[in-house]
Amino acid sequence: MIRPVYQLIEKNLFEKIFPKEEKETKGALPIITISREMGSGGKPVANLVANRLGGKWKVYDQEIIDEIAREAHLEKQLVRSIDEKRLPLVDELVAEMFGRRYLNLSGYYKHLIKVLSLIGQRGYAIILGRGANFIFPHALKIRIICDMNQRITWLMTHEAVSRIMAVRKIENSDEERRMFVQTLFNHDHKKPHHYDITIRTGPNLTVEDASDIILELAKRRFKIRLP
Repeated sequence: MIRPVYQLIEKNLFEKIFPKEEKETKGALPIITISREMGSGGKPVANLVANRLGGKWKVYDQEIIDEIAREAHLEKQLVRSIDEKRLPLVDELVAEMFGRRYLNLSGYYKHLIKVLSLIGQRGYAIILGRGANFIFPHALKIRIICDMNQRITWLMTHEAVSRIMAVRKIENSDEERRMFVQTLFNHDHKKPHHYDITIRTGPNLTVEDASDIILELAKRRFKIRLP
């Protein structure tokens, strides 16, 4: 059984999520954003890519981002993991992205944007969802989709739910994600021009295949050399 994310974070994960690293201040740090449909394999793909990139690369999924946004001590740990010279860029990014509209956003949205911006200034991040592709124009922006029947099958298998429940969870997830991006960024997250590439997983293109594609793109985009 998967433990609640707060237990994982509290169990000595500070150093894994926010390790002490050499300071880097020149240019935009590498970021990969992954927008995905529920049941498309987006999270396993992200974890595979991070494992293969190794080193400083970390995956930030929706649960971890929300947990950081809720817990002040986690946010402080994140701030401490960033070069102080990069911290002013957080405010610049928010101002450039939202302008005066930022003042009218709810407290939750403001805090979430701040956390995402901090993660971006730490760099070497694979950010799942939360409209991160709209915040970081320099990021490698990925969209992962999947045939509906395959999504249903995967959800039934991995979450041990009935077909009816799987369909309900997928429909609710699709609507929540649509509303989130529409409300915060006033965009349609399904439009392909918001991404560098859209990958359709399924019987003919596995999670491993998708991770291979993203890894090659990341190596070229960020000039990464792996053993």
